[in-house]
Amino acid sequence: MLRPIVVGLDGSRESLAAADWAAREALLRGLPLRLVHAWEGLPSDAADLPELEAPRYWARRILRAAMDRLAEKYPQLSLSGDQIARPAADALVTAGAESELLVLGSRAFSGFGGFMAGSVASATVAHAVRPVVLVRTDRSTEDDPFPDAEHRPSGDTQYRAVVVGLDPAHSCEELLAFGFESAALHAAPLRVVHAWQLPFMPVAAEATARRAVREATARQLAPVLRPWREKYPTVELHELVDEGRPAQRLLDVSKDAGLLVVGRRIRPARLGTHTGPIAHAVMHHAVCPVAVVPHE
Repeated sequence: MLRPIVVGLDGSRESLAAADWAAREALLRGLPLRLVHAWEGLPSDAADLPELEAPRYWARRILRAAMDRLAEKYPQLSLSGDQIARPAADALVTAGAESELLVLGSRAFSGFGGFMAGSVASATVAHAVRPVVLVRTDRSTEDDPFPDAEHRPSGDTQYRAVVVGLDPAHSCEELLAFGFESAALHAAPLRVVHAWQLPFMPVAAEATARRAVREATARQLAPVLRPWREKYPTVELHELVDEGRPAQRLLDVSKDAGLLVVGRRIRPARLGTHTGPIAHAVMHHAVCPVAVVPHE
């Protein structure tokens, strides 16, 4: 059975933008799309309370309106929708566990050039076991070309690059699988970025150390990327081994990207759950959709 792409809806412009992005992704991947709206006020044990009638009406309308809009815009899409009587983050984590991909809207962080994920999205990302994509409202999906059936660019415009932040010293199979597949599906170039910083040292030694680190990192990356180059020979791959703070380099490289992919390490329950500093930074400040891929 095919895993669906799941979208969390709350009626906001951000969640509708996420639904549009997810609908195109579902068509491209040949997957069904499931819309989920979670609200704790849905249980019927207090159905006779008049003050709940209006919230219930709007909860139903959010889901129905989104489904009607997507069905009209993407008639070939396999579409379903569910209302879930649970706290939003809990419902989304559960729905996401049964999905190929979970897509959420992210609200604009005006004045700072990035966006804030919001408490629900942040909590969902921190607990999700499947990839989560956060989508902004200020970049239209229509700006990106839709590949044809052979995953070739339609028209003369190429899809914006997919950017993957990578540390070859740690597990990166899940990130590379997601990044290469996304690039192949969208007929997009792939930029694999590894950033590093020199420790404090005498200025006279910096040039030699910088060259040594760059060469060593390039040697580390080669065997990691080799099997993926062979599996996806049509993907245009660019390796960027740069000096600088990893989060900032990813933000810089992804300014004109179609998707930024970062990892989140799944930690034992006793250590708690969090997104990690790099994922946290790009979730709050990236200007393109951000995919957070959990890995061991």
